[in-house]
Amino acid sequence: MSSPQPIYQAGPDPRGASRFKAFLKGQGEFLPWYYGVLLTVAEILTALMYIPAGLALHFSLLILLILQAALEAGQPRHALYQALTLAPLTRIMSLTLPLGNFPLVWWYAITSLPLLAAAWAAAALSGFKAADVGLVLGRPGRQVLVALSGLPLGLMEYLILRPRPLVAGLDFRHLWLPALILLICTGFMEELVFRGLIMRAATVAAGPRFALYYMSFIFAILHITHRSVLDVFFVFAVALFFGWAVQKDRSILGVTLAHGLTNITLYLIWPNLL
Repeated sequence: MSSPQPIYQAGPDPRGASRFKAFLKGQGEFLPWYYGVLLTVAEILTALMYIPAGLALHFSLLILLILQAALEAGQPRHALYQALTLAPLTRIMSLTLPLGNFPLVWWYAITSLPLLAAAWAAAALSGFKAADVGLVLGRPGRQVLVALSGLPLGLMEYLILRPRPLVAGLDFRHLWLPALILLICTGFMEELVFRGLIMRAATVAAGPRFALYYMSFIFAILHITHRSVLDVFFVFAVALFFGWAVQKDRSILGVTLAHGLTNITLYLIWPNLL
């Protein structure tokens, strides 16, 4: 009778993990664009009202980006993947928070609070200081000129989208609070996230040229839910201009005011005038 043979259990193959890491390293310069494609698909599904599928893909993308950031720890693209988590998180917040009982203008304020916390956490984990994400004054003259661009930009986007007014009439007593919400919760928040955090992280990852175009692409994709191809291209062009302005002066002050003015005139002024 033969003696029993020892049974060996196969553990994880370290060569498989090494091959996977080697694959990711080889695809490194393309991976941000792959994630951009996934974000595009998720936004198209959401725009077409396939909400469960769009939401599932956004959740999956968020998890993938968190894991990717962990895999890239200590590498130049680490901060970029951390910052990119804010893109699917933006849509997840807008689709899952119980906003139905609130006036539409308050949706911006409510969704901005968790995004502000997430942006602060991503910046802190990446080691970015206030100046790194554009929280400086810049040159006042240039900032004023950039800020004033929000007036014609708001008119142009209104002519593309023709949205209904968030507030009926032009009574200042009814306008000032929605205008303040749009300035802070779309102007400041979106500029901090896109022209501040994402563009800074993309610059660290692959340089300023890549950062400008990649940030503009991600920003435009998140406007697919407006269901206007023309508006997506318009927003992409605006993002290029805003990004160029921030790269020149390293401040998001002017673009924050321009973005705020764009949305204030888009949703409050022009719908009540035209």
